[in-house]
Amino acid sequence: MNATPRPAHPHPSRRSFLGMAATVPLAATGALALGAGPARAATNSAYVMCYFTESTSLGEGTDYGLHLAVSTDGLEWTPLNQNNPVVTPTEGAMGLRDPFILRRQDGTFVVLATDLKGTDWTYNSQYIHVWYSTDLRTFTGYHRLKLHDMVTHSWAPEAFWDAGRGQYAVIYSSVNSSGHNVIMVNYTTDFVTVSAPQVFFDPGYDAIDGDMTVGVNGVNYLYFKNNRNGTLLGARSTSLAPGSFTPFTAAVSHGGTEAPAVVKSLTSSTYWMWGDTYTPNGVFYAWQTTDLAAGTWTPLDQRTYTQPLNSKHCGITAITTTEYDNLVAKWGTPTWNRLKSHNYPDRYVRHSNYLGRIDPYPIDPPSDSQWKLVPGLADSSGVSFQSVSFPTRYLRHYDYALQLDVNDGTSTFAQDATFYRTAGLADSSWSSFRSYNYPTRYIRHSNYALRIDPVSTTTDKQDATFHVGY
Repeated sequence: MNATPRPAHPHPSRRSFLGMAATVPLAATGALALGAGPARAATNSAYVMCYFTESTSLGEGTDYGLHLAVSTDGLEWTPLNQNNPVVTPTEGAMGLRDPFILRRQDGTFVVLATDLKGTDWTYNSQYIHVWYSTDLRTFTGYHRLKLHDMVTHSWAPEAFWDAGRGQYAVIYSSVNSSGHNVIMVNYTTDFVTVSAPQVFFDPGYDAIDGDMTVGVNGVNYLYFKNNRNGTLLGARSTSLAPGSFTPFTAAVSHGGTEAPAVVKSLTSSTYWMWGDTYTPNGVFYAWQTTDLAAGTWTPLDQRTYTQPLNSKHCGITAITTTEYDNLVAKWGTPTWNRLKSHNYPDRYVRHSNYLGRIDPYPIDPPSDSQWKLVPGLADSSGVSFQSVSFPTRYLRHYDYALQLDVNDGTSTFAQDATFYRTAGLADSSWSSFRSYNYPTRYIRHSNYALRIDPVSTTTDKQDATFHVGY
């Protein structure tokens, strides 16, 4: 977890804004049976995450299109398309937030997203964005789907299959006649036409970001954000009927937390719940449990997972090995890396004023923490760290401190900027970096500044160990 506190993010969460009240009340009616999973022969063995990106300053690294990342374990994520969008809305607000991917009953996908670009929480839209896709490599049938006639928003849409109705349920957050956000629902077979909206869940206070896990030992689970205090809660029901869910868990949060996403491990009985914070903005935290019915969640150490750079409000869907391979083949993996500190896993290697250091994520601008690990300038079997934001500059040591300098073409510079990647001194599954021309010294942090030093103690080894990821 966090080794040091971080300042609160100056931008308010969109979740803190209440839209205008609805003009007519909505009744919850009907009874639903337990849902069923898609009818598919292939076995899911990996995951795809959808998200949008937002930096702390809303500058570099901010994009309100559909972004994708993949993972084989559900914890370490590889952004696709260089962390650029794979498709962007062309109607409504011309941007999206809160994307969600559903595998439909025929094995294809539908993508849903909030019709909102940026952080204008006063923007009202009765619509959501919709795309179809057979493989998440191409997207067709783009349109906006109207859900209601209220003068309010349609935030964070998700969908699930309701076998009892033989329809998909689309849930989302809107302010109805109660004066606060509730979770609404419409039913559809094609995501083109929908039934009249109903209230799906109203705990009596502002509730948003509904996320469903259907049919676990005869119980359905709805996780949501209590928008009064920025915590995540769970409700449950043996039915899928609107109005049937009852909160039952203690609150889970890390600072102000929203956008719960509950995901089942493909290899164990573990469930993970991801949450997106806005204090600070855009940091994902994760919790785990092996028993949803218990309603208790244990925080995961940040060493065990890495979110895509600048990712916000994720949705996670299981995919097959073939789909995983095809996505990587289509969109490619990043040409850059990020390096996470072992003993301060909320911090990443970055340059600031041309000095190397580790600072808390998120880092603004994000490119200051992105590096190209190129063949060593003095020995191609080693590595050199080329800056993404200043590509003529490399990390090199000078008086044992690491700084970002322009390659002057000298042998001294090449040697100072070359390191040998070894098994992590504190964790062999991570990495350490030994100096080329001072082979008894390793890159380590000291008071968060990077330098090369001899390594002997347990603390030294932790300071000199990094996770190379994205």
